[in-house]
Amino acid sequence: YADPRRLRERTNVVLRYRAGTNKLRSVDVAVSKDRTVRLTRVDDGWGSRLVETPIFVDTVYATGEISETFWGSVVNNVDLVEMTFEDRNLLIDRLDNVFQWQMDFSRQIREGDSYRFAFEREVRPDGSMRDGKLLAAEFVNLGVPYHAIYFDPNGDGYGSYFDLDGESVRRAFLLKPLSYRRISGRFSSGRRHPILNTIRAHRGIDYAASIGTPVMATSDGVIIHRGPKGSFGNTVEIRHSNGWVTRYAHLNGFNGDVHLGTRVRQSDVIGYVGMTGLATGPHLHYEMLQNGRHQDPLAVDLPSGDPVPADDMARWRAEMSGRYELLKTIPGQSPLHMFEAEAEDGRASGGAQQGEGA
Repeated sequence: YADPRRLRERTNVVLRYRAGTNKLRSVDVAVSKDRTVRLTRVDDGWGSRLVETPIFVDTVYATGEISETFWGSVVNNVDLVEMTFEDRNLLIDRLDNVFQWQMDFSRQIREGDSYRFAFEREVRPDGSMRDGKLLAAEFVNLGVPYHAIYFDPNGDGYGSYFDLDGESVRRAFLLKPLSYRRISGRFSSGRRHPILNTIRAHRGIDYAASIGTPVMATSDGVIIHRGPKGSFGNTVEIRHSNGWVTRYAHLNGFNGDVHLGTRVRQSDVIGYVGMTGLATGPHLHYEMLQNGRHQDPLAVDLPSGDPVPADDMARWRAEMSGRYELLKTIPGQSPLHMFEAEAEDGRASGGAQQGEGA
């Protein structure tokens, strides 16, 4: 279950003794927030088993209007007081991930924009969140509403997001494979290499980020390389459909569940930012190739995601209606409510005019 030589400082260890004696009965070693190794004394020594941390599932609802920044509005939202600061930041990442193709939360948001969402959480007994899933969200930017409704037609936990018409909110590729501080190198046919001091093509994008920042697969695919690759250092390469390949270089390490031949989904963590190979600082070098030809990740026209399949449309409409109703139950004023109010006013006004005409 765990190598005791690799236990870190501040690892939680609980010792239990037999009542009224100094004889050790069991030892609990928390190897992670979600797993504890329990050692129990047996007749011929010690036995061990893995204890999973129990969780419960709940749904949080929030609505807000932006006065300065989207980040500040969500972090300080009174509807989210039960969530830790860390979990609120994770929630912001999830919202940014879903709406990234519609808007840039750091540049396009304006004062007066509004949002509302329903977010399902897996919560540990200590109140921390193990995982979370956005069920439904509405974002209003400059008066234009955008919607994202979660739908999982296969029931395998790998659903996607669609608008109210069943069109995919996502594209086939993420706009970026990680949360980054800045772009430190752009796609170029020729630039001076910072270490080699020679002019050479730079066929990708460099994202400066802290060592250990998670790196995500930008699209569904199969791992075709995982390991050292010359000046790229630790590298992952993924083959996608329609001749696409993505490359993630200078990694500090890899996700332990990702190996050669592993099938990954969009947004799965595949590794962590580092500075292996020829690198002057921690960053991710990211490349996109189609049929062997490099494409500029910041300029390429990304393929659209698939809409709801025709065979699943009836079930989609039922689930969409239910999750759309979740948004309508959240208090607050937004176009979602204003449109309904205008429709009601129109019907009432029309009825009055007919009465007068009669």
